[in-house]
Amino acid sequence: MNMEGKVALVTGGSRGIGAAVALRLAREGADVALTYRNDAGDVVERIKETGRRVVAVRADSGDAAAVAAAVDEAAGTLGRLDVLVNNVGEFIVGPVEELDVEAFDRTFAVNVRAPFVAVRAALPHMGDGGRIISIGSNVAVRAVFPGFSLYSASKSALVGLTKALGRELGPRGITVNLVHPGPTDTDANPAEGPMAEAINGFTALGRYGTPDEVASAVAYLASEEARYVTGAQWHVDGGFTI
Repeated sequence: MNMEGKVALVTGGSRGIGAAVALRLAREGADVALTYRNDAGDVVERIKETGRRVVAVRADSGDAAAVAAAVDEAAGTLGRLDVLVNNVGEFIVGPVEELDVEAFDRTFAVNVRAPFVAVRAALPHMGDGGRIISIGSNVAVRAVFPGFSLYSASKSALVGLTKALGRELGPRGITVNLVHPGPTDTDANPAEGPMAEAINGFTALGRYGTPDEVASAVAYLASEEARYVTGAQWHVDGGFTI
């Protein structure tokens, strides 16, 4: 999956799945831009060690103007944009009667509006044959625990966005795909957490995935090998949804 000469932007690329994706794309040869909220120093240094160029842009994905400005800055600094990975996400859970309108607005602003704004901002910088990949969630397909109404709904919205954009951008050879991770071992959802045993029981493989396993799927979809794959949902969930 040689990506020499390509430029990729990963939103929320400072930790977890986003960091794994940013590093994988760099190791495949791409120059990488990433957005972050707090700190991106470790990932930036690791990308530099691959010999690739890297740009880190602080941006709150709940701010539409900040998202668009981050895309423009990344493309302007690195010269263009070939791959956009919409990874950043807001995870607000709880009983529906305890979730307020502010939680709804924040969840949909980050999980749905931000990818839409990022795509809109990226297209002027992206030539024919570009790649757009969004990170969804297994709970968009199978919600087995209560309290996930906002998160599940927001990630489900990405299904429609992905399909419609795949149809719209197909004439330019730009593919648009969605990766649904299952339970993945990150700081926010550790494989040794209090719910791990129950969550593992819902997967066919009986374990959590790793950020690198999700990044492998993203790297394939970002590559020339996946040029005939668009509007698709890829499940990297250990069989959670079967």
